[in-house]
Amino acid sequence: MRSTIMILCFIALGVALQKGVIEVPRHWAPWAPLYVDDPITPITQLKLKRLNDNRQACLAALDTVPESELRYTPLADYAPTDSCPLSNVVRMQSSSVRFNQSFVATCPLALAWVMYERHALQPAAEEIMGSRVAQVNHVGSFACRNVYGRESGRRSEHATAEALDVTGFQFESGQRVTLLNHWEDDGDVGEFLRAARDGACDTFGNVLGPDYNAAHADHFHLGMRGFRLCR
Repeated sequence: MRSTIMILCFIALGVALQKGVIEVPRHWAPWAPLYVDDPITPITQLKLKRLNDNRQACLAALDTVPESELRYTPLADYAPTDSCPLSNVVRMQSSSVRFNQSFVATCPLALAWVMYERHALQPAAEEIMGSRVAQVNHVGSFACRNVYGRESGRRSEHATAEALDVTGFQFESGQRVTLLNHWEDDGDVGEFLRAARDGACDTFGNVLGPDYNAAHADHFHLGMRGFRLCR
């Protein structure tokens, strides 16, 4: 009896949605386009994953960033090495931050970064540090290798440009912060780094940092695989 009632409720809900009786906000609707400034919800990561094989929709989402606040170049699919072909990729030059160097990223990774920056990173910087992030320092996104550089095993997210390794931040105030030197800080800097880590979990599939293992003692690994793996 209970299962019958539930089925009828779902049918009624579906009819109401179809006829527009109930209007679902865009950021809660899995079928709606993704806009970078829409509020982050549990649906956001699902939308990002659906863009893996939809270059046009992903680029359209990137283009919802206000003009002049993002510089990127769409790239044709190519293979830097025979064993690591790249598809649906862009080159990120700058956003609301400078990067110490441009980097190649899958379009969903670039989109996840921009959303993270706007919804979590910059708000945390302003609230905790009293200054916006001016530059993000990283050690790259693409490397044709297995996890941890092992000779065998599964391919790293870096082999498909689905992850970015961030080592530190420079603020508009001039202050520089690195994970290697400041993760254990018990003041504002440490609080900011932990907030930066936690905020990334809402858009990236996996976020690994110094608390995960020694291999990540000096950087945040921000990757697209998985769902809210936050360590």
